[in-house]
Amino acid sequence: MDNAAETPEIIYANDQCVAVNKRCGEAVEGAGKGMIDLPSLLQKQFTAGSAQSSFTAVNRLDVPVSGCVLFARSNAALAFLNAAFTSRRVEKHYWAIVEMPGAALEEQGELIHWLERDKRRNKSVAFAEAAPGRQKALLRYKIAGAGTRYLFLEIDLITGRSHQIRAQLAALGLHVKGDLKYGAKRSEKTGGIRLHAYSLRFPAPPGSPESGKPVLVTAAPPLRDRLWEDFEQCLVPRGDEAPETR
Repeated sequence: MDNAAETPEIIYANDQCVAVNKRCGEAVEGAGKGMIDLPSLLQKQFTAGSAQSSFTAVNRLDVPVSGCVLFARSNAALAFLNAAFTSRRVEKHYWAIVEMPGAALEEQGELIHWLERDKRRNKSVAFAEAAPGRQKALLRYKIAGAGTRYLFLEIDLITGRSHQIRAQLAALGLHVKGDLKYGAKRSEKTGGIRLHAYSLRFPAPPGSPESGKPVLVTAAPPLRDRLWEDFEQCLVPRGDEAPETR
């Protein structure tokens, strides 16, 4: 692990919670072999020379996914933030780069599926109908831009199911770049996939300086390359000039 990987990218912090721009390969909980244990890195960074503190993930990003992840630093903050997520008082905005589909996709839409977890394969499968053991999944998407090989999607995640975005997009024949598990043609050199949690808006837990007010955190993709730059350019108004994509 290099020095940069040993230091989490903190985008918001107080005594109650911490938001991090997670890199692909970092695990927010239960780190396995070859994974970077993000809570351990946070403990090392925040508790050096002081009392031990816990860091529990409130939203759980998959290991190959990057972006905003929120950690509670106390049991009270964890209970408050969990309740905020459950009651949908948190706004979760993602960016996704997907392989160009074979059929046309509406410019924007709402996807509703029922997800069934396949624990043996560590996958979620999206179905059009409800059934015992399935969880309702809801997201809204908008096409931000398109090139010859990829679509750039903005996604508002309404519910928060395991592998939800990946499974729901796959049900439409849309495959996140690099996501072999859900049908992508080839992997990424980094081992990650092109799915990024760009922003979180959440109520500040009691004891925070902003207690009672909404907090918005945003994070650019940690991987800086031409493809993500092309995505970002699609979001910048430039009159009649078409965004440069590939």
